[in-house]
Amino acid sequence: MKKNKFTKPQAYAALTKDSRFEGTFEVLVPLPNRNKPHRVPRQFATQKAAEDWIHSPEGVETIEELLGK
Repeated sequence: MKKNKFTKPQAYAALTKDSRFEGTFEVLVPLPNRNKPHRVPRQFATQKAAEDWIHSPEGVETIEELLGK
């Protein structure tokens, strides 16, 4: 069975590049037809906290709003 090559990209946590929030993590959401992922306007102390937020009800709702679902 062939795998679908066109799966939608998932949101992910990354170390923030903004020097004002150095040492924190942010959630990035890849959007179709956009070169850069959209940054969710929240900062997290750890990568685990950011990843947990992605799977929380608030995170799922925010990501769906960004994707236009």
